[in-house]
Amino acid sequence: MPQNKTNSSPYRVQVLDRAMSILNALAARHEDFSLAELSGTLGLHKSTVHRLMMVLESHGLVSRNPGNGHYRLGLKLFELGSKAIATLDLREHSRPHLTRLLQEAQETVHLCVLDSGDVVYVEKMEPERSVRMASRIGRRHAAYCTAVGKAMLAELPESELDAILRQTQLKPFTPRTITSAEVLKAELKLIRARGYAVDNEEFEEGVRCVGAAVRDHSGRAIAAVSVSGPSFRLTESKIPAVAECVGRAARELSSELGFVSKRSEVKAASLAAG
Repeated sequence: MPQNKTNSSPYRVQVLDRAMSILNALAARHEDFSLAELSGTLGLHKSTVHRLMMVLESHGLVSRNPGNGHYRLGLKLFELGSKAIATLDLREHSRPHLTRLLQEAQETVHLCVLDSGDVVYVEKMEPERSVRMASRIGRRHAAYCTAVGKAMLAELPESELDAILRQTQLKPFTPRTITSAEVLKAELKLIRARGYAVDNEEFEEGVRCVGAAVRDHSGRAIAAVSVSGPSFRLTESKIPAVAECVGRAARELSSELGFVSKRSEVKAASLAAG
C-alpha cells in the first residue's frame, strides 16, 4: 500500500518542531510565559502559538497558572514512566534525604509535586513492614485531603489558592475529609504557621500522614515530603516527633536545592559580624 503522504508532510514536521520549541522555551526559564511572551520568543504569530498550546494543554504537556493564565510545563511529563522520572534532578537529590527519613520513621515516605489541585507522586520508599498504600509513582491524588498536598497549598499566593479551590470539588473520601473551603483555608493558615501538614485519615481510612514543603533557591514551594503509616502505629501522640523528622528532611533537601532560610541568613550575618 502506498505511504500516506499527508502523514510525512513538511507541515506535520513543522508542527512537531514548533511544539518542541514551545516545550524547550518553557523549560529554559523558571517563570511562567504569557501567550504574548511565547509568541515573541519563538517568532510565531499568537494565533499559531495559541493553537499549539491548546493541543499541548489537552494532553497535559503544558498547564496554565490559575492565578494569571500564564503557561508552564505540565506534570503529565512526570507520568510518562518511571524511566523519565528517574532522570529528574529533584528525585535524585531527594533520595538520600528520603532514605534517612525512612530509617528514622520506619514508615512509608513520599516525594510529591503539585499540579493545580492534584499531587503527583514522584518518589516512594517503603519499609519491610509496610502496610500497602494507595500511592504509587506517577499516580495523582487530590491535594486538599493529603498531607503533601496541604503542605504545598499552604504556601501558594492567596489568588492562586482561590483559583484552585474554585475549580476543585471538595468531595469526601472518608468521614474525616475536609469539605468546606473556609475550614480548609483555616487549616492551611495553621499549616503555614507551624511548618507541617497532617492528613488525619482524610484520604484513606486507617492511614495518617505528615508532610512538609520543599523549596527551591527562590523560596518557592516546589514539592513536599511525607511520612505515611497505619493509624494504629502512627498515632496522634507520635505526630510531633514524626513532624520534626519530616520538617528536617524538607529543610535539608531545600538547602541542597539552593534555598537559604531567613534564620540561616541571620546566623551567617552574625558570624560575619564576629
